[in-house]
Amino acid sequence: MRRERLRVTRGLIFWGALAGMALPVAAQRTTVSSQPGTVQIQDDTQSKPAAAANASALGAPTVPVEEIIQRFAAKEAEFKTERDNFTYTQSFSMQTLDSDGRPDGEYKMNSEIVFNPQGKRYEKVIYAPTPTLDRLQLTQQDFDDLEHVQPFVLTTTELPKYDVKYVDHVLLDELSTYVFDVAPKTLEKNQRYFQGRVWVDDKDFDIVKTDGKAVPDVHKHGQENVFPRFETFRENVESNYWFPTYTRSNDVLRFSDGDIPIRMTVRYENYKRFGVTVKIGKPAEKKTD
Repeated sequence: MRRERLRVTRGLIFWGALAGMALPVAAQRTTVSSQPGTVQIQDDTQSKPAAAANASALGAPTVPVEEIIQRFAAKEAEFKTERDNFTYTQSFSMQTLDSDGRPDGEYKMNSEIVFNPQGKRYEKVIYAPTPTLDRLQLTQQDFDDLEHVQPFVLTTTELPKYDVKYVDHVLLDELSTYVFDVAPKTLEKNQRYFQGRVWVDDKDFDIVKTDGKAVPDVHKHGQENVFPRFETFRENVESNYWFPTYTRSNDVLRFSDGDIPIRMTVRYENYKRFGVTVKIGKPAEKKTD
């Protein structure tokens, strides 16, 4: 986000004009569930030490670390292909907060990720009220991060771009997970990356949670574009794949001329395989005559 120095907002005008229009997009998303076997939201938004209050150390991995990394990257590649066959709804909200923690400006956009009759996937904006953000300016990079970085997917193809370091083997809610720190090896021009921590289920090698931020922050030509830290949670939707269902951020964007507290949420709901409804939860056995 950029600090807004004028009353008129830039990218907000651009995105506000999209209400009712269709936008091409690649999809991905997030939510939280209280059902057994899913990840529940914790109260803090910062990356925690390996043996934090909500985690219990489980001991050394029984599989070589490099093999774990290769296996979860391969599973992510399968998941990415699987996800591209799904539609879903997305609700995005960005608020700035005053000194008392109350919202004093907001940008909202609800959309559907659907397929046209030719089978092409696109984003259809269904609700986009007039934004009231006065102190921040959302940029194209913010919307690119919403699409690609916050629902972070680390596939075999993307793996060579990152340093991945094993941290610990811990409990996350009811799941036993391997924890890894992830950071880009180099920052290429006009490319966006994830930097932070991922939790990987130690049985099926699915990423079930990410905690970090999009990088790099941008400081050039007298302009500042900084990005919040966020958590993204996944839920087991179908065939042992964990789909992003909820992203949240409660952070302070630090600009050279002052700080701006923000609150952001993204909900990804109503996952449906193209042409088939998919209910979240344990699938029931279907018997045939």
